Amino acid sequence: MTAFSADDPIVIVGMGVEAPGGIETLPEFWAALAESRELIGPFPRDREWPLAEMFALDRREGWSPVRDAGGFLAGATEFDPLFFGITPREAVAMDPQQRVALRVAWRALEHAGINPGAVDGDSAGCWMGASIMEYGPAVAAVNEYSGYRATGSALGAVAGRISHVLGLIGPSISVDTACASSLTAVHQAAAALRAGECEWALAGGVCVMGSPGAFYEFSKNNALATDGRCRPYAADATGTLWGEGSGVVVLERESRARELGHRVYGRLLGSRVNHNGKGAPIAVPSAAAQERLIRDTLAAAGLAPERVGLIEGHGTGTPVGDPLELTALARTYGAVPAGDGADKPVTGPRLGSVKSNTGHAQAASGMLGLIKVLLCGLHGSIAPSLHTDRPTRDIDWDATTLRLATKLEPWEAVDGLRCAAVSSFGVAGTNAHVIVGLPVAEESDV
Repeated sequence: MTAFSADDPIVIVGMGVEAPGGIETLPEFWAALAESRELIGPFPRDREWPLAEMFALDRREGWSPVRDAGGFLAGATEFDPLFFGITPREAVAMDPQQRVALRVAWRALEHAGINPGAVDGDSAGCWMGASIMEYGPAVAAVNEYSGYRATGSALGAVAGRISHVLGLIGPSISVDTACASSLTAVHQAAAALRAGECEWALAGGVCVMGSPGAFYEFSKNNALATDGRCRPYAADATGTLWGEGSGVVVLERESRARELGHRVYGRLLGSRVNHNGKGAPIAVPSAAAQERLIRDTLAAAGLAPERVGLIEGHGTGTPVGDPLELTALARTYGAVPAGDGADKPVTGPRLGSVKSNTGHAQAASGMLGLIKVLLCGLHGSIAPSLHTDRPTRDIDWDATTLRLATKLEPWEAVDGLRCAAVSSFGVAGTNAHVIVGLPVAEESDV
C-alpha cells in the first residue's frame, strides 16, 4: 500500500445522493437548491404510523403541535433486492437505512467512474453515519422475519451491508454521533486513508425514520417548527422539522485519483471532531466548543478564516441552537479584520443551511450539506438558503462579516480554489467540522 504524504491530500472523486422530493440524482439536487425549492411534503401514509394521535399531541398539556409536514424520502419503501444479491424475505427484515445507503453508495461509485461490480477484494473502507430509527418488529418475538433481524436491525450493518455486497475488505464502520454522524464518518475515513488502512473509501450518512419517534420527542420538548417549515437563522423560526436523506462520497489520495483519471470534486483541507464537555444539559449546544472546533479545523487546514467563502451551517431553526452557533461563527469566520472601520465594507462568507430545503435529516444532515457545497463549487455559484428575508436578531449583523445566502449568486475563486466549511452538531454533544477546497479547473456540468 502506498505510503501517505502530507503533500498528497485526501480528495473527493464521486458522490451520490437521495433527498426528499423524489430526488435521486445530483442534477436534480442542484436544481432544487438553485431554484430555492422547499422539498417538504406530508407524512407518508404507507408506514402505519399513528398519524391521528400525532396530530393531536398538542391537546396534551406541555406538548406542541405536529404539523403534517416533513422531509420524507419518496422511495424509502422501494428496493430491488435481487439486484444486490439479497433475498426478498431478508430485504424486508433489513432496516431501510441499509437499503437506501447501499443504493446511494452504488451511485457514488458510478459517479466516480468506478464499476461497483469490479471492486470485489479491494482494500477499501466504508464509514457510514446512522442512528437507530426503530424499524420493524422486536427481535425478541416469533414472526416471519426471525433469523434475519439480528443483521436487519444492527446499526453496524449499515456500513457492513455495503462492504459485504461490494466485496470491500477494508475497515467497515457505522458511526453514531447523532446529527454529527456523517461528517464524523468523513473525518474517520480520511484519517484511515492517511494511516494507510485502506486505498480508498466510501463515507456518508443515511436517515430513514422507521418510526415517528423524533416528532414525539421534539413535540414534548416544544422544539418542533409550529408551521411545518425549517427556518435556519430566521427571526420567525420556531423549531426544527425532521427529514430524511442519504449522501455518500468516494475518498482517495489525490495521487491515486490522478493516476486513475478520477475527477477531483474537492480536497479535504481539514476536519475535526470534539465534544461540548460537561456543564449544560447534554442536548444543549456550546458556542465555546463550536468556536474551539472551528479554530482547530482552520489550523489543521492551514487556512485563514477569511479564505472561506461559504459556510454550510448546522442551522436547525431552533431558538437555542441557532443563536449559539451564530455566536461561534461570528467570533471566527465573521470577525471583522483589525483596522477596518465602519465606513470600509468588508466582504465576508455566505451562510446557509440545506435544512431549509430538506428538513433536518439527522445523521445524514452533514453529508447533504457537504454535497450541497460540492455542487456549489462545481457550478461556481452559491445556492440560496430559504426563509432569509427576516434574519434573526440574536446576533448583531452589523458587527460581523457573516451574511446569509439569500439568492443564487456567483462564487469567485481565489488562486484557483473556492473554500467552504460544513458544520454538524450532535444532540449528545459531539461536534464535527470540515473544510474543503473546490478546484476551479475542473468545473463543468455534473
